[in-house]
Amino acid sequence: MSTHSIATTRQVDGRLLRFSLLADGASTAANAILYMAGAVVLDSWLGLPTGMLIAVGAALAVYGGLVLHLATRAAMPRVAVVGVIAANALWVVDSFLALGLDWFTPTTAGEVVIAVQAVAVAALAALQYAGLRR
Repeated sequence: MSTHSIATTRQVDGRLLRFSLLADGASTAANAILYMAGAVVLDSWLGLPTGMLIAVGAALAVYGGLVLHLATRAAMPRVAVVGVIAANALWVVDSFLALGLDWFTPTTAGEVVIAVQAVAVAALAALQYAGLRR
């Protein structure tokens, strides 16, 4: 097996994949800023603790930055893309578990935001998976 064929199996590229990663990174970074900057206002509207919103915002800032960095690479390591898809899937599962098991007591608006965000993340993960498979 040549070095070229090994590299192509370990790295991926493609418009759909790159687009979905850029959209993921940008929307995640935007949410991070919103959660951290607006935590004091959002806590009562969403019914989620201020500290949790700040912590989630900080984690999302790091994650969003990593996803954007990955999306801007000429060739993206396949394992990193799979990691992003897995992390998104985990976010979706955790979001619905949080709602179903009543981990917190969000307001109705908070429940809607959590559910809509989970569906959006699932859609991004599906696009990323489709882009990876191409």
